[in-house]
Amino acid sequence: GKGAEAPEASEAPQLSRKEEKRLKREAAKVRAELIQFTVSAIAFSGFLGLLMGLLVEPRLGIAATAALMCLTLSFKYQRQAFYAFIIYIPFSGTIVYALGGNSLLQLAKDAFYIPALIGVIQFCRAKRLPILIPKAITAPMSIIAAILLMTLLLVNLPQHIQAGGAERPLFMGILGIKVLLGYVPVITCIYYLIRSKEDLYFLLRVQAVLVLVACSLGLIQYLMLTTGVCPSTEDRGAVGEFLFKASLESRCFVGGSLLYSPSHGQIRLPGTFVAPWQWGWFLISSAFFSFGTTFNDRSPLWRLVGMVSLASVFVLSVISGQRIALFLVPLVVGGLCILTGQITNLKRFLPIGVVLALVLVFVSVRSPEVLQERVASFQARWDASPPHRFILQQFEESQEAQEGLLGRGIGRATNSTRIFGRVRLIETYHPKLLYELGPLGLLSMMALYVTVSIQTFKAYRKTKDKNLRGYAASMWMFVLFISFFPYYYPLDVDPVAVYYWLAAGICLKIPRLDQRDRDAAREAAALQAGKKIKKRRKDAEFM
Repeated sequence: GKGAEAPEASEAPQLSRKEEKRLKREAAKVRAELIQFTVSAIAFSGFLGLLMGLLVEPRLGIAATAALMCLTLSFKYQRQAFYAFIIYIPFSGTIVYALGGNSLLQLAKDAFYIPALIGVIQFCRAKRLPILIPKAITAPMSIIAAILLMTLLLVNLPQHIQAGGAERPLFMGILGIKVLLGYVPVITCIYYLIRSKEDLYFLLRVQAVLVLVACSLGLIQYLMLTTGVCPSTEDRGAVGEFLFKASLESRCFVGGSLLYSPSHGQIRLPGTFVAPWQWGWFLISSAFFSFGTTFNDRSPLWRLVGMVSLASVFVLSVISGQRIALFLVPLVVGGLCILTGQITNLKRFLPIGVVLALVLVFVSVRSPEVLQERVASFQARWDASPPHRFILQQFEESQEAQEGLLGRGIGRATNSTRIFGRVRLIETYHPKLLYELGPLGLLSMMALYVTVSIQTFKAYRKTKDKNLRGYAASMWMFVLFISFFPYYYPLDVDPVAVYYWLAAGICLKIPRLDQRDRDAAREAAALQAGKKIKKRRKDAEFM
């Protein structure tokens, strides 16, 4: 249904009995079609899944049934598919390993995303709306597309021919392009799928609940390990260097690779994700989303939910053993308090600040050794390899590896492309871009990130509504932070690979929602005064 656009909607004339009956018949017809389509989709998917389960493997049959059903229903119900895509992301690692851990299952979330994207593109074409949003990214995207095409044809293709079947660098390049730019259209999807402030609040509340659920599961995982319900890495017979490495053999309850060697002070929890460091970046990302709900939701109840989710992010940052989350989550929340001006809003800031401080004090008093171990681990890591030196070293190695202006090939340093051949491990994002795409590719990608950062900043500054402006500030800060943060490669993998573009799309849409509300108020005031005013053209709405 479409959100009300003007105050006159509430004064619509009462429907006649004939019209009411017609609307009821139409609603019944839609329900019947929905039931028929859903039953057919389930039956078809179940039949093919059963065949695959009998002929290949039962778990693969279950996965095939779920994938086919999701794909079929997603093409029919594209708005719901996009929400399912957002909901699936925090639990993807758990689902992947519950169904056997096949590497193809890592792409399962795209069964929701691709149908939603196709629906949005068709909608844009029918309504003659721009597909690339914001318009300012058209130039950098065109340059990137040209560089990627040249690299694919002039670097990856010759490598593919020379490999003679030992490797598949061309496929590596295609998957590498998907990793680099595959989720840029999330901006377009969310821009058109958010029709009103109600949609926006719903999405951000869902995100707060997802954070809370994922952190609760992560806490259960921690308790199962510390109480002995799940055996530790040591108890599983690991020796030597394996006492310090996360592995799937140590998997516990949810998520994937895990490390827990208490006698050596080692813990790296994956939470609900495939690997521990992805969980760390989920916690960092969640600090931005939960902060927005905590301070800017219009409902006191949902502000409380946001505060609980933010507190859970703090707790899990301490106990999960993720050094980067332990360091960045408090910095992020403190920075957001200052930059959004919430620190001066004592009525909201003091209760929330006191609660978060009490949570940290409770964790420190209850398990002082836990916090001490995490801080000592962080300090040891910093001393062993100071981040600034490590980043410079990675840049130098990538520069030395260059053989021309187009780099060593798309996907050659991307972890997810290793199924097609050898990849080089580069642990920082910008040197990784330099290695794969050369200096021109690095500059063009940075031009894209700079443009998105500037456009989201402009959107934030345009917003007048206090609550919406707070949300826009949180989203812009997330985009800015991820665009230029030099350590690790969060933009390459879940969840940041999706959340970055999601935050950008939300931020870009907020001033339109704000303007629409102000126009509605202006029209209502003019109607009361008996004046005629020129109305703005309504935004087209998707489904």
